Amino acid sequence: MFIYPAPLKRTAEALRTGQLDLSTFLDDLCDRIDRTEPFIQALVPERDRRARLQQEAQALQASSPDPSRRPPLYSVPVGVKDIVRVDGFPTHAGSRLPPHLFDGPEAAVVAALRRAGALILGKTVTTEFAYFQPGPTRNPHQPDHTPGGSSSGSAAAVAAGYCPLALGTQTIGSVIRPAAFCGIVGFKPTRDRISPTGLIPFSPSADQVGLFTQDVGGMTLVAAILCRGWESILASQYSTLPMLGVPEGPYLQQASPATLAIFEEQLAGLAAAGCVIRRVTALEEIDGIARHHHDMIAAEAAEIHAEWFQTYEPLYGPHMAAIIRAGREVSPQALAAARDGRESLRLELARVMNAAGIDLWVTPAAPGPAPRGLTTTGSPAMNLPWTYAGMPALSLPAGCTKNGLPLGLQLVAGFEADEQLLAWAESLALVFPHRADSVPSK
Repeated sequence: MFIYPAPLKRTAEALRTGQLDLSTFLDDLCDRIDRTEPFIQALVPERDRRARLQQEAQALQASSPDPSRRPPLYSVPVGVKDIVRVDGFPTHAGSRLPPHLFDGPEAAVVAALRRAGALILGKTVTTEFAYFQPGPTRNPHQPDHTPGGSSSGSAAAVAAGYCPLALGTQTIGSVIRPAAFCGIVGFKPTRDRISPTGLIPFSPSADQVGLFTQDVGGMTLVAAILCRGWESILASQYSTLPMLGVPEGPYLQQASPATLAIFEEQLAGLAAAGCVIRRVTALEEIDGIARHHHDMIAAEAAEIHAEWFQTYEPLYGPHMAAIIRAGREVSPQALAAARDGRESLRLELARVMNAAGIDLWVTPAAPGPAPRGLTTTGSPAMNLPWTYAGMPALSLPAGCTKNGLPLGLQLVAGFEADEQLLAWAESLALVFPHRADSVPSK
């Protein structure tokens, strides 16, 4: 195991107040990366990372000498998925194409992090163009297992304690699934509540910026900074536990029998804690939903990559090449129907939630734990409908298998109910305590 505690909320407070010496903290972090990265390979290689970070830290200290006036993410190292533009770093998008093709202004989300005082740890490994072609990254819990995809490097970096916060993106399941596989918190907000400007797009109708931390409290801290129109919620407003809905039917049956058995144990734990759980029939047309989603992302990927693919086709991996070719065959009528289906699904899920009094949906975060080997990143089937509908989702660490692989519980709120999702997640996290509860001294 190559995991290390790095909770965002407490680390940010310790750095901001000076409880942690910044120079020593960064040296310890870089030492950890030097020891662990040959096994995990979560980061895009960078020469003199330590020297750059120390230089940037000195500049930050000079500009913010008064702890009482420091920004909320003062000197917090952040990993950035390598489809997100960052000034001073080339963007490769996990591909073999020339990086100059992806040049452009820094992403809005990165600029917002810098304004909040964050330091950029570096780029994190992604699958090719954030699709299914696996990269070299390994799961810090068991390196012979996948960390998930496509935000593989971001999830692994947070789990390994390289950084308390990392950026990812989700077009199908690329935040929730790797968070579950790596035993951390993953949050995909309502579509476009974090600006996608400055990303290398895959499917603009589905791409959503997401976040990784080890703690729900830290996730709430950063969501309030990055999410459009965030409204702070008093803990007293959500002191009662939410009504949880289980979507019975063909969608849920996509999880393995072993996963469903563990899911029932997780539900029993939630019920024992005081949650009311309602089982309702939902997502009965999951095959059609998945087909619409695939048509939409394939057609849009084919359009985005049309010129690049024409020039650099031999440099594309087989998974990406296949979806581009498939996208060329999607008719305009099918694409329009797929895009229209997003709102139809969102409205139907809202209707079911209102009728049953459901506050949050609860499901397994993935069909099973992280698969063995690095030839697959696992299935995003449990995440797809919520991404398609643009609804906010969170993966909560919820125990491990008998052989030590992490398990995640997926919580999904209504459209634009991100604040409520995180407020309730902080309460539900107490049912499944895990390691992100302290700041190491060194």
